[in-house]
Amino acid sequence: MISMSSIWPLFDLQLTTPRLELRPITDQDIPAAVNAARSGIHDAARSPFSTPWTELPDDELGPNMARWYWRCRGGFSPEDWTLLLGIWHEEQFIGCQDVGAKDFALLKTVSTGSWLKQSAQGRGLGAEMRAAVVLWAFDWLGADVAESEAADWNAASLGVSRTLGYELNGTTRQAWGTQVETVQKVRVTPATFKRPDWTLRVEGHEAAAKFLRIA
Repeated sequence: MISMSSIWPLFDLQLTTPRLELRPITDQDIPAAVNAARSGIHDAARSPFSTPWTELPDDELGPNMARWYWRCRGGFSPEDWTLLLGIWHEEQFIGCQDVGAKDFALLKTVSTGSWLKQSAQGRGLGAEMRAAVVLWAFDWLGADVAESEAADWNAASLGVSRTLGYELNGTTRQAWGTQVETVQKVRVTPATFKRPDWTLRVEGHEAAAKFLRIA
C-alpha cells in the first residue's frame, strides 16, 4: 500500500519554531481550522481580508474554507503554488500561514498571508509564524524576495512586517468586499530580514523541494 505522502510529499513538511508547529492542512485538519475561525479572528467593524470570508454564517463558513483548501491543492503546480500551513500552539490549531509563488524558478519571490484567531493574538505568534516561512523561503528554497501586503490601517500586520525588516514597497487601491481600501505592499530580502534569535527546524524539506522542482 502506498502512502499519501508518497503521492503528495508536502504533507510531510513541518516547520518548527520555539512555540509553534507549521504543517500543511490536511482534510482531517479542516474541522479544527473551521473551529478556530468561528471563534473569531477580527473585530466585526472592519475586516483585514479583501474577500469577506469570515463574515459568512457558520453553515457556509466551513464549506467555503474546505473549498479554498481543496482549490489551492487542486491548482498546485511548480509554476504556480500556494501552500497553506496550519499553525499549532500547545497542540491547538490557532491559525493559518500561507506561502506561495508564481514562476519561482525565475523570479525567486514568494508571497505570504495569514490569519490567527483572536485569543492567540497579541503574543508575538504572528511574527513567529511569518518568520518561519520567510526563513524556509530564504534558507531552504533559495528565495531572493518575500512580499506581503495589508490594508494601510492594519497596524498589527504592518507591525509584524516592520519587526521582521520588511520595507515599504508602494501602495495600490483594491476592492475590499464592497469597499475600496488603500493597500500597503511590503517586501524583505535576505539582506534586510531581521532574523529571529532562534533556529527553525525543518522536516520533510527534500521531498517537498523535489515536488516543487526546486534544486
